[in-house]
Amino acid sequence: MSSPTGPASGLPVRMPRPRQPGRHRRPEPLVAPEGAPALVLAVPGTPSAATRSLAEEVVSIARSELPGLDARIGYLDGDDSEFPALRSVLTHTAEERTARYEQAVAAGLDVKEPDGPVAVVVPLLAGPDSALLRRVRKAVMDSRVAADLTDALGPHPLLAEALHVRLSEAGLARADRARLFTVATAADGIILASVGGDEAVQAAGITGMLLAARLAVPVMAAALDQEGSITSVAEQLRSSGSQQLALAPYLIGPELEPGLLEAAAEEAGCPAAEALGPYPAIGKLALAKYTTALGIAPQQPQGTPVR
Repeated sequence: MSSPTGPASGLPVRMPRPRQPGRHRRPEPLVAPEGAPALVLAVPGTPSAATRSLAEEVVSIARSELPGLDARIGYLDGDDSEFPALRSVLTHTAEERTARYEQAVAAGLDVKEPDGPVAVVVPLLAGPDSALLRRVRKAVMDSRVAADLTDALGPHPLLAEALHVRLSEAGLARADRARLFTVATAADGIILASVGGDEAVQAAGITGMLLAARLAVPVMAAALDQEGSITSVAEQLRSSGSQQLALAPYLIGPELEPGLLEAAAEEAGCPAAEALGPYPAIGKLALAKYTTALGIAPQQPQGTPVR
C-alpha cells in the first residue's frame, strides 16, 4: 500500500531509466526554431476539393514530424477565395511576420527585428517540371517577398517505396518479395510515367532503378506529355521479354491533367496504378526540403530497405 511519501516498504520502486550514452543514444526530438520561416507548399494544377484534401494531408504529415512548424498551402492557379494563390499566401505570411514584430515592440519587449527568408516554398512535384517550376519562381518573385525555393521532391528512395505500395495496392506487384506467394496480375515490366519532358524522364529513371531493385523487374521511364513516348517504352519492354506491363505514375496527382493517365494506359495496353497522392513519404520529403534549406535537418529521411 502506498503512503503520501511513496510506495509502502517492501514494494519495488520504479526508478527513471538512465539516459543511454554514446552513439546509440536516442536523439532529441527536432522542433521548429522560434521565428522560423513558414513552409509554403506550392500546389500545381487546377484547384479542387480533392487537391486541397491531398495538400492538407501532406502539410499535416510535415507538422507531425516537426512540432511548431508553420505550414501553409498556396495554389499555383489559385483564385484567392476558396483556394489562395501562392503569391497571396507569401504576401500574407510576410505581413503577419511584420505585424508580430511591431506588436512585440509596442508591448515593450526586447525582440530582434526579423530577417532572413519569410518562407521556404516547396513545390508539390515528385520530379522536375521546368514549366511548372518557372511559374512557381515567377509567383515568388511577383510577391516581392524574401522566400527560398526548393527543388522537386525526387528522386528519392522513399518515392520508390511509394510507387511499390501503389502498384501492390492495384494488384500489380507483390507487397513483399520476401514472402513466398505470387500475385497473378503482377507485372513483369513497369512503365514509370512522368510529366515535364526529358529532364523529368531522366530524374524518374533514377527512382526507376530503385524501384526495379525492389521489384526485380525492368522499369523504364516515359513522358506522358510527349507523343509516342509511352508506346515506345512499352514496345522496348515487350521486345526485351516483358509481357505483362503496368503503368506507374511518378506523379503526386494535382499536376496530372484529367484523363491523361487513362489515355496513356490504353495506349500502352496495360493497367495503371494510382498516383502517389498523400503517401506519408510525400509529407516527409516536403519537410526534408524545408529543413535542409534552413540547415536544421540532421539527415534526409531514409527509405525502407529492399527485402
